[in-house]
Amino acid sequence: MTAIIQPTDNALRSTAWYALNPIWQGDEKAVQQGLPHSQLAPAWQILLLGDGSPTRHLQLLTGEPTEVDVIDMSPIGMAPDNAPPQIQVVPGPRLRRQVWLRTASGQRLAYATSWWEASHVDDYLQNKSLPIWLSLTRLRTELYRDVQGLYYGHSPELERAFGQSGPFWGRHYLFWHHGQPFTLIYEVFSPYLQKYLGSMHLEESDRG
Repeated sequence: MTAIIQPTDNALRSTAWYALNPIWQGDEKAVQQGLPHSQLAPAWQILLLGDGSPTRHLQLLTGEPTEVDVIDMSPIGMAPDNAPPQIQVVPGPRLRRQVWLRTASGQRLAYATSWWEASHVDDYLQNKSLPIWLSLTRLRTELYRDVQGLYYGHSPELERAFGQSGPFWGRHYLFWHHGQPFTLIYEVFSPYLQKYLGSMHLEESDRG
């Protein structure tokens, strides 16, 4: 049973971003093959390894609109920013954006950091308070979500902010448009989602 911790409203108000300190991580091969169900249950694999929109999935799971709290929009120039190595394919100079994904009633469900070409971010995110999926849908932007890596690990900052104990599952992926990568996104999901998806791991008895 996941421990509940009182979430803090002032979490993640610095200019840093919060990557997981991984216990385990997997590359694109792990994404393509999938994971043993004892490591990650099927419903969670659909969320993490699929190429669909997480904000859309969260809305379908909770029955509430998925809303965004933007907590950081920082120009980082050409700095690597401690991001996954795929940041190198995003043209620079770059802008880093950090958000909470939450229900309309205020329950935080995920944390996301994304890196954009600074000169073009306004083309794709005309309304900064909308989820990326909704912004791109309104623009009728054709894109491909290319999941590149998985993480299972700890973050004291996210533990306080979610009000949930870790470890947490996360991933990073590239968005491609017209054959070119245009943003890199790193997401971490709250264990609160077990309310809708069930346990993150299947026990032997659950697998029959």
